[in-house]
Amino acid sequence: MLKYHKIVSSTLILILFSGFSLEATEIWVAPEGKDSHSGSKAAPLATVEMALRKAREMRRLNDSSVREGVKIMVAEGTYFFDSPLLLRPEDSGTSSGPTLIQAAPGAKPVFSGGVKIQGWKKSRANLPGVPRAARGNLWEAPSPVVGGRRLEFRQLWVNGQKAQRASNLNDGELDRILSVDKEKQEMWIPTPAFRFADLDGVEFVIHQWWAIANLRVKSMEEVGGKTKITFHQPESLIEFEHPWPAPFIDKDNEYNGNSAFFFVGAPELLNQPGEWYADQKNGKLYYWPREGENMEGVEVIAPNLETVVQVAGHRDLPVKHVGFEGIGFKHSTWLRPSLAGHVPLQAGWYLLDAYKLAEPGTPDKEWLENQAWIDRQPAMVSVINASHLGFERCRFTHTAATGLDLVEGVSHTRIVGNVFQDIGGTAIQAGFFGGPDFEAHLPYDPSDRRELVGHVHIANNLIEDATNEDWGCVGISIGYAHDVNVEHNEVRDVNYSGICVGWGWTRTLSAAKNNRVHANKIHRFAKQMYDVGGIYTLSAQPNMEISGNSIYDLMDAPYAHMPHHHQYIYLDEGSSYIRIVDNWTERDKFFSNRPGPGVHWENNGPEVSQEIKDKAGIQEAYRDILN
Repeated sequence: MLKYHKIVSSTLILILFSGFSLEATEIWVAPEGKDSHSGSKAAPLATVEMALRKAREMRRLNDSSVREGVKIMVAEGTYFFDSPLLLRPEDSGTSSGPTLIQAAPGAKPVFSGGVKIQGWKKSRANLPGVPRAARGNLWEAPSPVVGGRRLEFRQLWVNGQKAQRASNLNDGELDRILSVDKEKQEMWIPTPAFRFADLDGVEFVIHQWWAIANLRVKSMEEVGGKTKITFHQPESLIEFEHPWPAPFIDKDNEYNGNSAFFFVGAPELLNQPGEWYADQKNGKLYYWPREGENMEGVEVIAPNLETVVQVAGHRDLPVKHVGFEGIGFKHSTWLRPSLAGHVPLQAGWYLLDAYKLAEPGTPDKEWLENQAWIDRQPAMVSVINASHLGFERCRFTHTAATGLDLVEGVSHTRIVGNVFQDIGGTAIQAGFFGGPDFEAHLPYDPSDRRELVGHVHIANNLIEDATNEDWGCVGISIGYAHDVNVEHNEVRDVNYSGICVGWGWTRTLSAAKNNRVHANKIHRFAKQMYDVGGIYTLSAQPNMEISGNSIYDLMDAPYAHMPHHHQYIYLDEGSSYIRIVDNWTERDKFFSNRPGPGVHWENNGPEVSQEIKDKAGIQEAYRDILN
């Protein structure tokens, strides 16, 4: 493995790409620039897109000035994108002359997928259903219009801080469902204290085992002191048919009660500072400012794009030798829960179809009782068919779903020294997990090896406050992938597992092998979910190693029906050929569920040496990112 040294900012690129010359051609971009300019420092371009085009044309024409590479130098400022920044195969560099998109010295530029919301004024509107406490405290602004259409969004950031979409989540103890009627596709709940004047946009969020589900409410009917609730399609059928994870009913009072739930997305729920509600029908946005917020000069941003940067190559022509350094990626959205609901299988992978088998068993797994076809959440930065990429000292913040996703065909890539904060889903994801055309429990081992994600180095990254929209997502998630090294990262404040490696619930050998999870610091995890591990594995993974990690602050999730079914290291179904050695945990709490052969445990728990514990986490050269 690579050895890290303390280095100065001007030479960071040498770590990303060996052989990069300090004489690389520079193309400058600045907010005050013009795309008709030359792109020099004195006459910068206005957009990164135009800088990429300029570099692309120089390479196409074999301009000798780019033989040593191209640096696109991005000046201080926020660059709002109307569409994702697309890097194509033609944007590739070479091993001796890469393409680097880099923050200018001292700058912290931001690539944003959001739009500013302006025109705020104290609201005098009589918003139907709004609680008495909110009256006189609300401010309003016209909903933004993008591309001739009123923008729909599910997140809002006020002066860089995430605001809470109106809900009853923080009103105190959550209510529990009473019963489930799968045939009628109905749930029964205690009658809420509030009444919705209009169900359009109202969502029912339910806690079910290791995942949550967002269900759009179709009807609510009070009958004899309790309320019957139904949901829109397609999520209603999926919710009532899929067996794992389903709503939990504690019929024998053996656990922590039935599944908890809350509502979101209605004016009746707008009852405390920091909350907002969008009236889509009338094109108005309402916000209750936090204490000390001055709405006269406030910056309010709503997300517009699901993906801010897309690196998209072809299997026969991948994107190569491209890097990002010091760039901030912000403000991405995800609209599927508003359009079709969101019922996940695990780790944020949402179900397209799922049902229980009348007769259990498949050729790969004789006891399998369910089938599931899934799809992927979008990522703020998405990569497909690329090699020799670098992401170093970048900042991924304010996203609705995944932060950085290596989807398919990605190799020899480094993700080093980045910060991931306020991530709605999973911070870093890599590999294959299934899809609409590949059932989620099948072992994946494609004949075309170019499909695979492998030889990826994920090190010295800080991940905090991830999974804050979809509680069932994770800090770092590796599916079917090989030769992935996850080391010296810090993962903290997540609602489910910290680092997950593997997929498929199978002992059959597949494409997953040679993966390593080493010297990471994982703490304050399992804040909301059940059946969780600081480090969690699935399926056969020959030559996998879990070593030298420090795992602590295992939380007691308040609404999990088995709140203590959580562990520091968890080997779930089919986990095979894995070495677990020298991991420090504050308690001796580990779990294996139907593991396969070749699992070796050695020297794990609170008696592991202080030296191993102290070496875990972000290394000295990158500890400045903790600030």
